[in-house]
Amino acid sequence: MADHNASMLEKGENGTRGIDHAPATKQRKPYDYGGNPLAHINTGDSVRLPAFGGEFQPGSYKSTENRKFANPAPLGLSAFALTTFVLSLINLGTRGITGPSLVIGAAFAYGGLVQLLAGMWEMAVGNTFGATALSSYGGFWIAVAIILTPGGFEVISSLTAEDGSEAAFLNSFGLFLMGWFIFTFLLLICTLRSTVAFFLLFFTLDLAFLMLGLGYLLNGSGGPNESCIKAGGVFGILAAFLAWYNALAGIADPSNSFFLIPVAHFPWSDKGREQREKVDNDVARADQTDMGV
Repeated sequence: MADHNASMLEKGENGTRGIDHAPATKQRKPYDYGGNPLAHINTGDSVRLPAFGGEFQPGSYKSTENRKFANPAPLGLSAFALTTFVLSLINLGTRGITGPSLVIGAAFAYGGLVQLLAGMWEMAVGNTFGATALSSYGGFWIAVAIILTPGGFEVISSLTAEDGSEAAFLNSFGLFLMGWFIFTFLLLICTLRSTVAFFLLFFTLDLAFLMLGLGYLLNGSGGPNESCIKAGGVFGILAAFLAWYNALAGIADPSNSFFLIPVAHFPWSDKGREQREKVDNDVARADQTDMGV
């Protein structure tokens, strides 16, 4: 008994009070509230970035290989194609239609909103080019709808002189279209290693912007240059059908189609070289770069 009391006293002096075989306190785990999207999660790629927001936190892009995302590109291309088709028919004066009001609804809803959403999903699947192109052209159609909405935003009326001259609006809209010609040309450069069908889409679209921009800038007769506007309409029709063609190529697969849509890969593209059984030297070039050769 004395030895037991001495042992207890010794433990007390060492700062360990109580019985030494007491059960350890159970560690409390925080409740996750059903998968809180704002919970702090350190992924392997962004462990040094203590940002909140789950997968919204900045860091290297995480592969979507194990995710099941649909391809958003055909949706964006279809939205672009239909809206471009309608406006191009108006530019050609089809069946005597001259006013652009008919395209405003499609520009707001389909070519604008739906295409913008498709561009955002291109970001989710990691396609920088698709995200930039579809989101930008979605914004383009929303901007065009805002400009052409009669009365609502008063863009045209505010640029119309008191004597009824529309030169200020025509020049402004022409410069607006020329800016999109430059942007489309930049995207065109990035299609040179893709497919012939994809390249032709941006080639005809770029010419459509060029012709329409010139048509509004060459307004010496008091209105747009009719020849340039019609030429822009022709290239717009071609761009619309090429966009539908590329969309169909993205939709058709063995699960829903008896055949695949040919898109004609450029011979110098990665896919073209693979089809010609050419050797892929990218790995060797990368090794030489790492070695400083």
